[in-house]
Amino acid sequence: MLRRTLFKRMGGLLLAPALPLSSMADTGAKPALRIAHLTDIHLKDKFDAPLHLRDCLHHVQSRQPAVDFILNGGDLVFDMNKEDLATNEAQWKLVKSVFRSESNLPVYSVLGNHDIWWKEKNEKAYALHQLELAKPYYSFVKGGWKFICLDSVHLDIDNTWYIGKLGEEQFHWLENELSNTDRNMPVCVLSHIPILTATLMIEDNIVNKWTMLGGDMHTDTAAIISLFYKHPNVKLCLSGHIHLRDKVVYNNVTYICNGAVSGAWWEGNRRETAPGYGLIDLYADGTFAEQYVNYK
Repeated sequence: MLRRTLFKRMGGLLLAPALPLSSMADTGAKPALRIAHLTDIHLKDKFDAPLHLRDCLHHVQSRQPAVDFILNGGDLVFDMNKEDLATNEAQWKLVKSVFRSESNLPVYSVLGNHDIWWKEKNEKAYALHQLELAKPYYSFVKGGWKFICLDSVHLDIDNTWYIGKLGEEQFHWLENELSNTDRNMPVCVLSHIPILTATLMIEDNIVNKWTMLGGDMHTDTAAIISLFYKHPNVKLCLSGHIHLRDKVVYNNVTYICNGAVSGAWWEGNRRETAPGYGLIDLYADGTFAEQYVNYK
C-alpha cells in the first residue's frame, strides 16, 4: 500500500467533542468511507502556519462519524521551486513533524507543483523520496471504492515551466486501470491541477475574453473527459491548486476543486474562499455527499 508512513502519528491526541454535520445529505445508501481532502497546505515556519495546520488536523479528527483517511492534494511545502537543499530539507522536516505529532490518520498523496524541485535534473525524485512514493501516480482500493492518484504536473513543451497534463505513458496507464476495474466499483480520482474547473473565469477587469493557462487546468481535459465517459463508474474528481472552491458536474462526473488549507498562502482568504478542506462521505452504491469545511 502506498501510504505516507512518515505521517503516522506518534503519541496521544485529545480531540474536542464534535457536532454532527447536519448539512451532509442522507442518501439512504450504505456508508462506505469518510475522507478528508486537504490540499495546498504550503507549510512554512511563518504566519503561525504550523499552529494553523495543527488546528486543521485536530478539526479533521474531531468529525463524527470519524474520517478514515486523508487525501493530500499536493503543495504540502511552501515552495521548493528555487530553493537550496537546506531550505527544502527544513520545509519537509516541518511538515513531517506536524503530521507525526498531530494526526493519526493515513495519508495518500499526489505531487503539487510546489513540491517539485524544478532546478534539479530529476525534478520529481526528491519529492517522491520525501513522500515515500514509488511512482508519482498509483491506485488503491478502500471500502469498495477505487482511488486513482494522478501526476498532473509536467514540464511544458519548451521545458521552461510546468503545465497540467498526464502524458502519453500515464494516460495509457489510466486507460488500463479503468478497463481493469470492475464496472460496479465506483472510482474517485485525485489530482493536484484541476481536470475541469470554472474557477479560471473568476478574474478582475475581464470584458470579453478569459485567459486560461496550461498551468492552471489540465491541457488534456478533452481526452480525459472522453475516457471517463466510457467508464460510468468514475464518479468524483478532486483537485486543488487554484485555492478556490467550485463544483462542476459534467457527463455525470463531479469535479470538485477545493480551497486551500492555507487559504491565500496563510494570509487570509483567497478571494471568497476561506482556509478549509473537503469532507466527503462515500457510499457503497457509488453516491456521495460532500461539503467544504472552514476549520478556523
